[in-house]
Amino acid sequence: MRLFFAFLFACLMSVTAGAYAADKDKALPPADFQLGGGDTIRIQVFQNPDLTLETRVSESGTVSYPLIGTVRIGGLSLDAAERQIAKQLKDGGFVQQPQVTIVLLQNHGSQVSVLGQVNRPGRYPLESTNMRLTEMLATAGGIAATGGDRVVIMGTREGKSFLKEVDVPGLFLAHNTVDDIVLTGGDSIYVHRAPVFYIYGEAQRPGAYRIERSMTIRQALAQGGGPTPRGTEKDPRVNRMKPDGSIEQITPAPTDLVQPDDVIYVRESLF
Repeated sequence: MRLFFAFLFACLMSVTAGAYAADKDKALPPADFQLGGGDTIRIQVFQNPDLTLETRVSESGTVSYPLIGTVRIGGLSLDAAERQIAKQLKDGGFVQQPQVTIVLLQNHGSQVSVLGQVNRPGRYPLESTNMRLTEMLATAGGIAATGGDRVVIMGTREGKSFLKEVDVPGLFLAHNTVDDIVLTGGDSIYVHRAPVFYIYGEAQRPGAYRIERSMTIRQALAQGGGPTPRGTEKDPRVNRMKPDGSIEQITPAPTDLVQPDDVIYVRESLF
């Protein structure tokens, strides 16, 4: 029985240690993380347990700490905030060689703006320090039916402006997890309206339609219901915008790809 309970205790300790290590790794913020209003942190000073404090960073970016009072740490990294508190403890003569450690418990101060064609646009907090693009899109209700496949992320990385365009379906279809980037506070996500084409003339259902991935002219005609009894699917005319803004009229092959803002005219049959 003693051996059994010893074995059970060892298993429990192993599972607990593993869970603790996993939580610790998950809690590690990125190198360029900056503290902001709403973040919850734990401040500890080596060999000074009475100075341990769990607190919330105020909206003005300050915390109230024993002995030294109000400390402004908003906008600082964890390392810089540790140095700031250590300096004030030392300058005040409270601790000779303070070794300060700050642990991020909850990251509510950093927010990301989600704009454009999503179901719930707005500003959302980063619930964790390793929240990724797809998770934030899910938080905003996902991409709306009118939204395109590609989204634009804009922000700051290492003090420099950052801009990246990501093909969201490609993350899953091509197993491309590299572009599912980790977000940081202040990032903005923009989902543009999906590109469309227009079809008119002798089409069953004339109107505007979303361009699907790798859509051909033949598929676009099918999207419009095909030609009416008076129409023909042969040699449809397409008005296409050129890079300089002018319009050219072409007669594409059925397997050619549809371009954004193409205007397809279904001709009337001669017989």
